Amino acid sequence: MYRFVLTRQWVFLTLMALALIPAMIELGFWQYHRHEHRVAQNQLIEANLRAKPVPMTEVTSPGHRVPRADFWRAVTATGTYDTAHEVVVRMRTDNDDKVGFHVLTPLVLSDGRVVLVNRGWVPGADDPRAYPPVPTAPTGEVTVTGRLKADETSGGSGIKDRKGLPDRQVMLINSAQQAEYLGRTVLGGYLELTAPAPSDGSPEPIADPDHDSIGPHMAYAVQWWLFAAAVPVGWVVLVRREKRERQEEAARAEASRQEPATA
Repeated sequence: MYRFVLTRQWVFLTLMALALIPAMIELGFWQYHRHEHRVAQNQLIEANLRAKPVPMTEVTSPGHRVPRADFWRAVTATGTYDTAHEVVVRMRTDNDDKVGFHVLTPLVLSDGRVVLVNRGWVPGADDPRAYPPVPTAPTGEVTVTGRLKADETSGGSGIKDRKGLPDRQVMLINSAQQAEYLGRTVLGGYLELTAPAPSDGSPEPIADPDHDSIGPHMAYAVQWWLFAAAVPVGWVVLVRREKRERQEEAARAEASRQEPATA
């Protein structure tokens, strides 16, 4: 009664089931690895945020590519803001997902080198191409504290670096680009300001990165593995149902052959 599994229909169904099982198992492991990556990133963010701030000059230098291990590391810098060369970064959202600008102000150190400071978010003007109203940076020598971030690139951020933008507007925060614009030596990466906070709340400080949520990846992994386990179970159920239906059909055929003889 099980010879029907050798028919074309059942061979195709069996092969499809055999292909789905390893594919679903692999998808489960892919989600599990994403879960592990998220947990490791959360641990890194928390450790770097809680670490004692160090001078930015100790962890980066001109042309330095900030490694992932230093992302969000607490750093400090002392210098004077160069507001004449301040720029704004387009298409950035605030903590409520409203679109506006980030304010990027060069901080000139005592040795003449520059640290890029992202002072926070401001809303745009009525004209989207106009330079937005930006609160003036503090004057004189200041000491700032913030999170170390890596230079942004189109490949890493997914943001297209558009050309022909209005004056003093950029798409990416990139130390090499700003070094060319300023004509100065700029330390790699940039500082995302956390202190001192502006007295009037503008620019709006950038919130800490999320390091509490682990996302749905573990649930997705378990879901894929359950699907993989359900495939052979489903195949067996279908085979047994097909066998039962064939037996019932054979019994009805046998009964219909015996009825004339009985009559």
